[in-house]
Amino acid sequence: MRLVEAAEPTFARHETFHPRYGWFRKAYAVTEGYPQIFTDVDAPVLIGVGKNMVRAIRFWGLAAKLIKDRQTPGLVPTEFGHALFGESGWDPYMEDPGTLWLLHWQLLAPPSLLPVWWIVFNEFHPVEFTDEALDHAVTVGLDSVGGWAKPHPSSVKKDISALLRTYAPAERSKRSGHSIDDLLDCPLRELGLIRRSQATGSYRFVLGAKPTLPPEIVSYAALDYLARTETGGNTATLSRLAYEPGAPGHAFKLTEADMFAALQQTATTTNALELVSLTGAPQLSWSGDLAAVANEVLSSYYDITPETGVGEDDQLELFDLEENAATVGPR
Repeated sequence: MRLVEAAEPTFARHETFHPRYGWFRKAYAVTEGYPQIFTDVDAPVLIGVGKNMVRAIRFWGLAAKLIKDRQTPGLVPTEFGHALFGESGWDPYMEDPGTLWLLHWQLLAPPSLLPVWWIVFNEFHPVEFTDEALDHAVTVGLDSVGGWAKPHPSSVKKDISALLRTYAPAERSKRSGHSIDDLLDCPLRELGLIRRSQATGSYRFVLGAKPTLPPEIVSYAALDYLARTETGGNTATLSRLAYEPGAPGHAFKLTEADMFAALQQTATTTNALELVSLTGAPQLSWSGDLAAVANEVLSSYYDITPETGVGEDDQLELFDLEENAATVGPR
């Protein structure tokens, strides 16, 4: 997958704010009750945050595909937003660690509103790096995209800064020992995807299996990715799922062995999935519609049934990828 296929040319729409605790759910909740809330002059009072934060919450809700523009003025929750945060949703209060991984995947999945982040996770290969190195790599990556207007360098720097504040541990303040970010932390730091090197002070991607990353979320992301990119057939090599740009291996920083372990565990409980080695290289095989199988895997993880959660028809509609691609994000 190429950047131009995966992302939209939007930059620094987050008002320099990384996503804070509660913002994802708040974006869904306030939109469900009042579609025009983000354009209301009283939005800061109604939502209870400053004017810039109103725009930031709107952006992060759109970027995580929890809300979307509609034909008439205003925003509405997506089927994914309803399924995750609705009254009978999968995880309405974000209590399950798998939800954070799912939101991380949604931020990068097409159509991503974070092209700078997409480049960093998918096309930037050093394990240890500085923010200057990220800036250079992203600039080169964006310059290679035809048809996109070149973003202002300050916008690129803001997106890189937001990424590092989203995933990396906050720096300690010399005076107090902790920065204000320790108090207004970002939930996605709990994923442990980026750390600081004690030896050099640089940033490091954390490669390999993650203790809080459920195999079902990895498997869902793999199926979701294939549903967006597969043109035929019913098998895919694990090396593709681990190393192809846009695939979950890059998003979660997993090796091919990590992908195999996660998919193998999910395949034991999902009849539509199987791991095969017809040509010597391990492959994922599936039967039926990829989007439906992806939904089955995710629903089984959250243990949702028509009696206790989102109904079967709504679940299948949730992963209408063409509908999501057509409606999510600013136009």
